[in-house]
Amino acid sequence: MPTGYYTHPEFLLHEMGHFHPECPERLTAIEDHLISHGIDGLLDRREAPAATTEQLERVHRPDYVASLAECSPASGYHAIDPDTSMNAHTLAAAVHAAGAAVAATDAVISGELENAFCCVRPPGHHAEPDRAMGFCFYNNVAVAARHALQAHGLERVAVIDFDVHHGNGTEAAFRGDSRVLMCSFFQHPFYPYSGTEHVAANMSNIPLPAYSNGMVVREVVETIWLPRLNEFKPQMLFISAGFDAHREDDLGQMGLVEQDYAWITGELMAVARAHAQGRIVSCLEGGYNLSALGRSVLAHLKVLLEG
Repeated sequence: MPTGYYTHPEFLLHEMGHFHPECPERLTAIEDHLISHGIDGLLDRREAPAATTEQLERVHRPDYVASLAECSPASGYHAIDPDTSMNAHTLAAAVHAAGAAVAATDAVISGELENAFCCVRPPGHHAEPDRAMGFCFYNNVAVAARHALQAHGLERVAVIDFDVHHGNGTEAAFRGDSRVLMCSFFQHPFYPYSGTEHVAANMSNIPLPAYSNGMVVREVVETIWLPRLNEFKPQMLFISAGFDAHREDDLGQMGLVEQDYAWITGELMAVARAHAQGRIVSCLEGGYNLSALGRSVLAHLKVLLEG
């Protein structure tokens, strides 16, 4: 079965101003690397549908979903916080980003696809049930994981987040939910300054100091993540695939390289094969050095393509 690749033209139209690091060129850089390495033709490319209100409201409060629609500007920008704003295309991009994750979940569970990567903008893991922040509006991975639980009846799913920033929104969505195991590492202390206090039993949060390299991260995965995941036996894995822990990324100060992302992906695929019929949906989160982002996504996808 093929690896799915979900994207949409709206993702290139959402932007938050000149020189903002979360820019449309991120996706262009990824596409360029896939083409130059001959990977694009191996993927089952699909256009992301829009998520429904019902799907969004499995994670986000109805009043928040309504307020985000009301904030959408006809032109110019509407500021959510100093780092996060909407233009006329942001709402459509956010709805399709969440929709990509839902559609990928449906296709992987049905057996149409072996696994899938959602090449989406805006990212999602900072979006809380009632708040946009950190470049994020809807929590794409959380919406997809809740869809797997409620629409498909899965009993256990895992969310793995290897972004340099803690996925506070995903933790807020699933804190205390025994059906979900969330495993993450993140630079600490660092934005959003969360994930280290009052940690629920279903969260495996590993704060790491700045300049932690791949050897440190691999030890975390081997000694903490993998035992928890294998004990939990997830029926599906969802990956918040942020690549801003790369050593060339200026938005973080960690030291990962492409080979580390490939290794992590391979370890997660082994868990998925053992417990989840190989089912993985991965969604793009951070990654702001364009060259490092393109190379890292390429490494991630090459391993997913191995099935």
